[in-house]
Amino acid sequence: MNTDTFTYREVGATRLGPPPDGYHALHHRTRIGRGRPAFEAAGAAVTTFALHRRSGAGVAATTPRAEPGTGVRVSLGAGPLRVTVPCRVVWTAYERDRTGFAYGTLAGHPECGEESFVVELDEDGSVWFTVTAFSRPARWYTRLAGPLVPVLQRAYARRLGRTLARIAG
Repeated sequence: MNTDTFTYREVGATRLGPPPDGYHALHHRTRIGRGRPAFEAAGAAVTTFALHRRSGAGVAATTPRAEPGTGVRVSLGAGPLRVTVPCRVVWTAYERDRTGFAYGTLAGHPECGEESFVVELDEDGSVWFTVTAFSRPARWYTRLAGPLVPVLQRAYARRLGRTLARIAG
């Protein structure tokens, strides 16, 4: 099994606009704070994978911060129910008022698709965190789980938003 190959054709689509056809779409936006210090703290937490770690996920990345090509293994759950999934960073944004990245699924992931995590500073000083994703089942057990998978993805996106609001504090 080649774990370096993306499992979907639409690589980079979370940056470009609406999700591609044939996938479940997720878009979750949370106001997490106010002002440049909150934006910078949140952006650093997102791009160094600290947000995921502080939200309860295990993360092993090949670079200390997100860069295109960074390999990322994210693990969730506990004991025999712990699942580790391979991803690779597709794109990053290190801009004045926008910071974040997206990773795509690699062979061995139970889903196929892409997910982005972006922090933005609005002109009024509000700091927003957005999770955008598109995915579909890649394994028999995610197909069997059916409508439960999108519910769990939304719950995890909300958890990330709450955690990032505490970090941006």
